[in-house]
Amino acid sequence: MGEFEVQAEAKRPKLQKPKLKPKAKGPQPGICSMMMKRPPGKGDSGKGPPAKPKRSAYDKALGLLARREHSRKELKTKLRQGGYEGEETGAAIDRLGEQHYQDDDRFAEVLLRSRVAQGYGPMRLRVELKSHGLGDARIRELMEAADVDWAASAAAQLRRRYGGAGSADPVERTRRAQFLLRRGFAAATVRSVTHADVDEADDEIP
Repeated sequence: MGEFEVQAEAKRPKLQKPKLKPKAKGPQPGICSMMMKRPPGKGDSGKGPPAKPKRSAYDKALGLLARREHSRKELKTKLRQGGYEGEETGAAIDRLGEQHYQDDDRFAEVLLRSRVAQGYGPMRLRVELKSHGLGDARIRELMEAADVDWAASAAAQLRRRYGGAGSADPVERTRRAQFLLRRGFAAATVRSVTHADVDEADDEIP
């Protein structure tokens, strides 16, 4: 190293460490807002209010029946979906039946009237009633007691969907016949109303 470089090195001022400012007295930023918060109460876990106690199967079923009629099978399905055990569910439905709050015959009569008013045919109604646990004999009794003119009902559905004019076109007649079959009208009724070539096998509900 030359003489000039040594002298220059000797004259170079030493670096001073920056002086740190003294910490400010008093609450630091954010502490005030923390102090403003309400301390948690007893049992407060920060997860909201405690869950309400679960209703009994009886109360749950009674609430469902207050809205509309239910079959015994339908109530059992809804209660099990709600997490109720089979023994509690059965006891609740038995009790509701004894109190006449639940009645399969009354349910079936209400359902039948509703579906007839909506324009559905007897084949569909039999399938739906059977899905609720009603026997074939009881379904026949209910259908006979309803005393519905199924041909008039089918004709009314055709007018509502296609207007009052008939059709001589075989393709159009078939289309209208399929519409009535899907709504659950018997093949014989559909033939008489649409004059379409309908097979008895078409009585099966799609």
